[in-house]
Amino acid sequence: MNKEYIERRKRLAEAMGNGIAVLRTAPEQVRNRDAHHPYRFDSYFYYLSRFTEPNAVLVITTDPAPKTVLLCRDKDIEREIWDGFRYGPDGARETFEVDEAYSIAQADELLPKLLENQPALYYEVGGDPTWDNRVIGWLNAVRAKGRSGVTAPTEIHDVRSILDDMRLVKDASEIETMKTAARISARAHIRAMQSTRPGMKEYEVEAELLHEFRRSGAQSPAYTSIVAGGANACVLHYVDNNAILKDGDLLLIDAGCELNGYASDITRTFPVDGKFSGPQRDIYELVLAAQAAAIEQVKPGNEWEDPHRAALQILAQGFIDLGLCQGTVDSVIESEDYKKFYMHRTGHWLGMDVHDVGDYKRDGAWRKLEPGMVLTVEPGCYIRADDDDVPERFRDIGVRIEDDAVVTREGSEIITRDVPKAIAEIETLMAG
Repeated sequence: MNKEYIERRKRLAEAMGNGIAVLRTAPEQVRNRDAHHPYRFDSYFYYLSRFTEPNAVLVITTDPAPKTVLLCRDKDIEREIWDGFRYGPDGARETFEVDEAYSIAQADELLPKLLENQPALYYEVGGDPTWDNRVIGWLNAVRAKGRSGVTAPTEIHDVRSILDDMRLVKDASEIETMKTAARISARAHIRAMQSTRPGMKEYEVEAELLHEFRRSGAQSPAYTSIVAGGANACVLHYVDNNAILKDGDLLLIDAGCELNGYASDITRTFPVDGKFSGPQRDIYELVLAAQAAAIEQVKPGNEWEDPHRAALQILAQGFIDLGLCQGTVDSVIESEDYKKFYMHRTGHWLGMDVHDVGDYKRDGAWRKLEPGMVLTVEPGCYIRADDDDVPERFRDIGVRIEDDAVVTREGSEIITRDVPKAIAEIETLMAG
C-alpha cells in the first residue's frame, strides 16, 4: 500500500540532489467557535505520505543518506474519545513505513537539528506566511550556532517546482482511483437527470448528487457543486443553488466527487422538462461538436492549447451561423468577439486538486501532452438576457459539456463517458 508513496519520496530526493525537504499538511480551520470545517489534508503532503491527520510535518533528507521523518500528534486516548483514532508516532512509523517518527510537539527542537549542515532547503516558499515565519525561525536557530562550525542551508528552493511535475503525470494507481471517482460522479449525474422536474429547487437536485457521492464511498464533493437553472447557467461559478427550476429552461450541473484525495469533474446541461427546444438544441449541438473536436486533439505530442484551438474553430463558425457574431472565423477569433459567449478556456489539469498543479507552458511554449496526464475538456456557450444584440430566442441559454480525459499512448480515454450527452440519449433517459 505504501509502495508508490515510498517511490515518490525517493524520486523527490533524487530530484533535489543534496538537501532537505520540509512539508507541512493543512491546518484545521475553525468554522465558528469550537466547530471546525471538515478537514482535508494538504495535497502535496498526502502525495508523499498517505497520512491524513492534521498537525503533521514530513521531512525528507538526502545527506548523509536518504531518510524520511514524520512528526505527528501524540497518541492520546482521552482525545480519541472525543475526536477519534490517532496513530501517534509509533503507529505512524509502522503504518506508513517512514524511517523515523516523533511528536509534533518536538518540531521546534528537532527541525533545526535536521537543517544543520544541509546545503539546500526545499519547502513551499510563500505558501503560508505563518509557515514561512516558522521555517525562518528554524533557519535562524541553526545560524545562531555558526561559531560552533554548524552551517545553515545557503539555498532555498520551492519544492512545488519538483512536485508539480511529478503530480502532473499520474501513475497507474492514481489513474485507477480517478476512474473510480469518475464512475461515481457519472452515476450522480444520471441520478440528477432522472430526478429533475419543473418546480423543484436547485438544491433538491444538488442533494441527489451528494447522496450518490456518499453512498458510493466518496468522501466529499471535489468542489462546490454548480446546479444552475435557466439564466443562472450563464453565471460561470454559480453556487447559490436555491432557485426554482422552470418548465422550458435548461439546467447546467457542474459537479464531481473526491475519492481518496483525487477529484472528478463533470458538467452536463439538459432540459428541466426533458425536451430540448429548437434554440436550445442549436446551442447544445454546437457545444457538443466543439467538445468532440477538442477531444480529438487530446493525444501525446500535441500541445496543451490544441484542444482549445479546435473548440474555438467550431464555436466561432457556429456563432457566425447563428447570427451571434459577424465576420469570418479568423476575424472572430482574432478580435475575440467570441468571448461575449465563450469566455473561459477549454480545460484544465485534473488530479488531487480539481484545478490541478502543473505548468501549461514551458519556456514560452505550450506544454506537450504526455501519457498519464489528466485534463478536462469543457467548451461552453453563455448568452445572457441583457445582451440586446443577440436574437431573443437564444437569451438566457447557458450550455457547458465537460468530460475528464486521460492521455494514453494512442490518444485519450474519456473516463466520464458513462453520462449521456447526445440529445436523444438525454431525452430518452429523462423520459424513462
